[in-house]
Amino acid sequence: MKVRMSSLVLGAACCALVVGMPAHGRVGDEAETAELLIALIKAGRSVVSEHQGLINDPSKGNKGFTDEFVGYEIIKKFKAATRIDLSRPNGIPQSGLLLTMLESEREVVRESQMVINKRGVAFKGFSPSMFARMAGQNFQKKTGVKVKLTGTDYRYPGNKPDDFEAEVLRLFADPRHPKGQLYTKTTMVNGKPVMRVMDPEYAGVTCLPCHGGPKGERDVTGMRKEGWKEGELAGAISVVMPLR
Repeated sequence: MKVRMSSLVLGAACCALVVGMPAHGRVGDEAETAELLIALIKAGRSVVSEHQGLINDPSKGNKGFTDEFVGYEIIKKFKAATRIDLSRPNGIPQSGLLLTMLESEREVVRESQMVINKRGVAFKGFSPSMFARMAGQNFQKKTGVKVKLTGTDYRYPGNKPDDFEAEVLRLFADPRHPKGQLYTKTTMVNGKPVMRVMDPEYAGVTCLPCHGGPKGERDVTGMRKEGWKEGELAGAISVVMPLR
């Protein structure tokens, strides 16, 4: 696996943390910023999903699935989805937050190299959902912006929907709600104004080996399958962005 990402691109992503990140709530439209963050976490999760077979190959040691390679692939996917090139972030009002999310995603991969490259073990627990959850946690520590996966059939306690998320998930499950339509609302959390954005997610083919049928059967992680069917509501990506 060759990495074609230049050191200049990597430097741009890292240096953004040093030169200063624009304050969230002051860079363009907050809802648009939240949607871009969702697109970026989706891009990273997609990279992990596409390389899941490689990650779980017990016969290979060093797989080349490095944070540098992943960063390059995320930039490509994000550009294809949004037309924003994070290798040239100048002039993008949300660049500070986006580059911080990119670095948070790279950190997860960098810190997981021993697990990813371990020989003799097939399933390593490094899944797209685990990757997204850890990246969101890293990002929140750096910025105060919360990005999490949530759903009624949550497995990780931190993904449990709060009251707001549970209500929106019920809305997404209503057949009258347009499939794929985001929900955005300005509200209060702990007495402070925030922008809340939720993006519904639906079960894809790659989700079904762990979350499909038969319901109740143990999957490769040892958890019980939820019995999802392709196209059914699986959950949502939730963003809580403080306003100023």
